[in-house]
Amino acid sequence: MPELTLSKAINTGLRRALEDDPKVIVMGQDVGGLGGVFRVTDGLQKDFGSDRVIDTPLAEASIVGTAIGLALRGYRPICEIQFDGFVYPAFSQIVSQLAKLRARTNGLLSVPVVIRIPVGGGIGAVEHHSESNEAYFAHTAGLRVVCCSDPHDAHWMLRMAARGADPVIFYEPKRRYWSKADVAESADDARVLPLDRARVVRPGRDLTLLTYGGMVATCLEAAEIAAEEGRDLEVVDLRSLSPLDLDTITASVDRTGRCVVVHEAPTFAGLGAEVGSAVTERCFYRLEAPVLRVGGYNTPYPPAKVEDQYLPDADRVLDAVDRAFAW
Repeated sequence: MPELTLSKAINTGLRRALEDDPKVIVMGQDVGGLGGVFRVTDGLQKDFGSDRVIDTPLAEASIVGTAIGLALRGYRPICEIQFDGFVYPAFSQIVSQLAKLRARTNGLLSVPVVIRIPVGGGIGAVEHHSESNEAYFAHTAGLRVVCCSDPHDAHWMLRMAARGADPVIFYEPKRRYWSKADVAESADDARVLPLDRARVVRPGRDLTLLTYGGMVATCLEAAEIAAEEGRDLEVVDLRSLSPLDLDTITASVDRTGRCVVVHEAPTFAGLGAEVGSAVTERCFYRLEAPVLRVGGYNTPYPPAKVEDQYLPDADRVLDAVDRAFAW
């Protein structure tokens, strides 16, 4: 494919999912005529009709509840939640029904619902438009939770999620919607990894940065700066937040001996705590320093004018790197 933005890569992924399976349905507020608040679904209703690209009321619990019913009837709904902070009205449907039905029926029923959620900050938005709430859903057994970081993964991860048998929470870092990159033409391309596999995006030997979503680009920037100082940092994009690819994580930290986990969400009880605990258990005798975390502060997301002080940047990542090397 030609170079695509992340938002366009998701659009093409949705298009291919609709083409490949007549049971795929796209649904959400303004996904049809408007093409979504970020125009990610632009043009799909025109090409596939309003019975397959469905504008819904502003009612997240109803969107997800309807999707569950459709999935039980053999459809494959892909829901859009406009912003991360808007998912809470649907929380009960997701954690009490969507995540439980397969186990509740002893595997008799599957509910292949994909819930797309633009996540994170960096766009100067108001309250409830910039949150990172992935820990809620990663904590919920029965859900796959994934987060893309670039156009290539956005396209192929979405297509894999749409074909799977499990419910998937699909996070999209909204401040990266306009970043561009090549997207593989075929699933046979070596860059197309399984949905639950982490990816080493920058090999290194001195320290591992474990990250995902919008922070991957930030960690790559930090690694480039560190290289000028003679430090060779490995950057691993987790991609799958539940389940975690602990084999790839362990192999990287065993090799480097140091680890920093980076995410936008507050560090208190965030995903970094689980990742850090797993690394400590598996790599204890290889570690040269404690596993450190970099993330947002344990406060509600701040007003747009000060979000740059809240969001981790390369300087905060490199500060943690310095502390890891100081041990």
